[in-house]
Amino acid sequence: MIPDRSLEVLRAIVQDYIASKEPVGSKSLVERHSFGVSAATIRNDMALLEEEDLIHAPHTSAGRVPTDKGYRLFVDRLNEVKQLGQAERQAIENFMVGSADLDETLGRTVRLLSSLTNQVAMVQYPTLGKASIRHVELIPAADTRVLMVLITDSGRIQQHVIELGENVDEAFIAELRAKLNTLLGGASLSAVAETVRGLAETFAPAKKVQVQLILANLLEQVDANRQEKIILAGTANLVKREDDFAGSVSPVLEAIEEQVILLKLITEMQAEQHGVSLRIGKENSFEGFSTASVVVSGYENQGSEIAKLGVIGPTRMDYSTNIAAVRAVARYLTKTLGN
Repeated sequence: MIPDRSLEVLRAIVQDYIASKEPVGSKSLVERHSFGVSAATIRNDMALLEEEDLIHAPHTSAGRVPTDKGYRLFVDRLNEVKQLGQAERQAIENFMVGSADLDETLGRTVRLLSSLTNQVAMVQYPTLGKASIRHVELIPAADTRVLMVLITDSGRIQQHVIELGENVDEAFIAELRAKLNTLLGGASLSAVAETVRGLAETFAPAKKVQVQLILANLLEQVDANRQEKIILAGTANLVKREDDFAGSVSPVLEAIEEQVILLKLITEMQAEQHGVSLRIGKENSFEGFSTASVVVSGYENQGSEIAKLGVIGPTRMDYSTNIAAVRAVARYLTKTLGN
C-alpha cells in the first residue's frame, strides 16, 4: 500500500516532468509544491516510488522521471479531467459546422483533434457492420446513363454513374428506385446482397439485364464500405517531439503507416475511466507503439457506437488535456452526425 503523500509526490513528478521535460528532484519538488515536509522526507517517498517501479533515474542525476507504470497510476487516480475552456468549445462547434458530407466531416474532425492536442490524431470511418442504408437514389443523367446515390445512416454519400447501354426508361427507373427503397430502407449494409437477391426476377425479361447491371453497381458501392479506413493528421508532431521517444520515433511512424495495425489496436481498446480508453507504452500490444501512448474514444450515431477516434503521442503527454479533447471531439462528432 503506497502512502497518500507518496502518491501526491508521484502526481507532482508526473506533472512537473510533463511540463518541463527535465528529471524531477526532491529539492525542486519542495520548492514547487506545498508538501509541508523536508527534502529528505520527499527523498524517502521517491525511494519508495522507485522501489515500486513508478519512477526511475534516466541517468546518474538526482532527478527522476515516471515509468509507464507510474503514468498509469497517475491516470487511474485522476479525480477529474481538465475541462476545455469556452473558447475551445466554441472553436470545436464553429469548426464542425457546414460539413457537406461524411468525408468532409471526418477530415475536419481529425485536423481539429490534432490542433487541440498537438499529437497525431486519427479518426476511423464507420464500417460495414455498423451502418445501414438510409436511401438509394436513381437519377437519369443522360440518354443512356443513370446516377446512383447511396446514402447510409452514418452520413456517408457515395455516387456512381452507370452506363446502361441503351436509352433510359424513366418509368422503369422510378419503379426500380421504389422497390430498392422499400427493400433496403434501414437494412444493414451487410444484408444488402441477400436482400436484393431475386429482385431482377420481378421485372419484365427485357429489363432484367439493366436491373442486374444496376444491382451489381449497388453491391460495388456497398463493398466499398467494407474497407476499414483511418484518416490521420499531425504526423509531423511526432517528429517535432522525437526526443521524447526512447531510441527512435521510427518504429512509431512505421506502425502508424500500417493501418491494419492501427485498426487492430483501436478495436481492442474499450472505454474505461472518463469515457476513453488509454494504452501507455508497453501496455500496447503492438511493439511499434511500445514507446507511445494512445488515447481513444468511440463516437456514435443513433445511440450506437459506429467507430473510434483518438490521438497517438509520446508517453510524456498531457493526459488530462488530451483525454478531455478526445472525449469532447467524439461528443461533437456524434452530435454532428445526428443532425
